[in-house]
Parts: sequence; C-alpha cells; structure tokens
Amino acid sequence: MKFNKLFHNEKFLALLFFMPFAVLFFIFTILPVLSSLVLSLTSYSVVQPPIFVGIQNFKYLFTEDNIFIKALINTLVFAFFSGVIGFFASFFIAWVIDGLKGKMFFAIAFYAPSITSGIAMSIVWLTFFSADSYGFINNTLLNIGFIDTPLLFTKDPKLIGFMVIFVSIWMGMGNGFLAFLAGFQNLSHEISEAAYVDGVSNKFQELIYVILPQMKPMLLFGAVTAVTGAFNIYEVPLVLAGSPGPENASLTLVGHMLDYAFTRLDLGYASCVAVVLFFITFTLGRVLFKVLASKDE
Repeated sequence: MKFNKLFHNEKFLALLFFMPFAVLFFIFTILPVLSSLVLSLTSYSVVQPPIFVGIQNFKYLFTEDNIFIKALINTLVFAFFSGVIGFFASFFIAWVIDGLKGKMFFAIAFYAPSITSGIAMSIVWLTFFSADSYGFINNTLLNIGFIDTPLLFTKDPKLIGFMVIFVSIWMGMGNGFLAFLAGFQNLSHEISEAAYVDGVSNKFQELIYVILPQMKPMLLFGAVTAVTGAFNIYEVPLVLAGSPGPENASLTLVGHMLDYAFTRLDLGYASCVAVVLFFITFTLGRVLFKVLASKDE
C-alpha cells in the first residue's frame, strides 16, 4: 500500500523521472569537470602517478606560456566574430525563411552543414581556399584580373583568421537557426494583430516590439550554443591551415589543450587549460542568461 501511495505522489514521480538525467549529467558532466579541476593542480604525465603542485600550472599558464596567450587571443577573436555574426545571421535568415513558401526545404538545406563533420566540410572548403591557381577563389580572382598571384589563404597568417571565421560561421549557424525558426513557428498571431491595431506600422517595428520579446528563450539558447560552439573551434583551423599553423595563427585553446594531452602526454597542464576554457564559457553563459532570460526564468 505504501508503495502504491508513492506512485501517486507527484513529487516522488517527478524525482523518479528526473533521476536518470541527474545520474547521467553527474557522470558525464559534473564528474569530468571536477576531475579536470583536481588534475589541473597536479603534474600528471600518464605513465607516472599525479604529483600535487598546487597552482603552479596556472602560474606558468598565465605568466610564461606565450603560446597559450596566442591561442587565447585567437580563440577570443574567432569566437567573437563567428559567434556574434553567426548569431545575428542565423536569426535574420530564420526570419526571412519563415516568410517563404516551402520553408521546410530551405530549413533542411540551411541546417545540413551543422550536422556534417567539421573535418569533412573543411576539406570541401579547401577547394575554395586552396593557395594555388586551382583554388576556386584564386582562379576566379585571377581570371577577372583582380590579383596577379594566388592568395596564400592557408599559409598567410593574416588570411588564416578570415578563412577560419568564414567557414566557422557557415557551419555553426544551424543549431541557432533551427531554434529561431521553431520560435517563429510558435509566435502568437493574435499579439501581432493587436500590435498593428495599436500602432505598429511595418515589419521592423513588429520584429522589435512584438517578435523579440516573445523569442527570449530561443535567443538565449541560440546565444549560448553560438558562444560554446565558437570557443570549441578546433577541427576547422586544423584542416584548413594545420594546428598551430604559420606563426600559431590557427591555434586555439582546444588545440593547445589537445597538444599537451595527447602529444606531450601532460594531462595535468592540459586539464589546467581545460579549466580556464570551462570558466570562460561558463561565465559568458551566465552573462548571456542574465541578459536574455525572462524575469520568470
């Protein structure tokens, strides 16, 4: 009888359904983060037991590791441009596609790159950015007489950043775009009609005063996924220009972390880089949540 009463208790049922997620979240998210934090305070070379060194890894990271500083700057630049531009571009494109006939076809076509391997897509884009006269962009510019010699997209440090940002934006808009498109599908048409009665006179005013307030949850999701995706850039610069690339131009924090983890087998220092990356993305996520979340969230 007591057992049956438990299954009629709403709090118990809610807890029961929540437990699988909570267990998996702890195992695959909380536990790895805590393990990285612990390992970041050690010197751990895989073949030897971890040795506690305190904050020495962090001290070396910020004061002596010039490559880390370069990777941090590259990551911030890539994340800012690809994240911010990708966020606004995906919202604008979702807004445009929502008003088209056959929107599902356009949605699938636009979303497809985001579910394709970054390595595969980067190899495709190498055809465009090839640093010889056979590359699509170089060949076109040579034929119209815009340039005399091929642009070294994959070898010039000044061009590598542009190339990585462009491809990252193209590949990273899909998730936010899908959320925005779903948001447009669920807008209240009654509110829009009432707004036009109250003085809204064009689509732009409707976007600012009617659509955006209703889409705050989707805007929050799109912003968070854009930021986390931008800070995890690794495959695109690796394939396009190699990692770290000429003058470390394509090196990112993820690339720096993986170099220490799997090439130098220094998991203690790699965990230190991972912890810094985690706190950067976590902090930005909280800032975005404060800015975009509704008052009742």
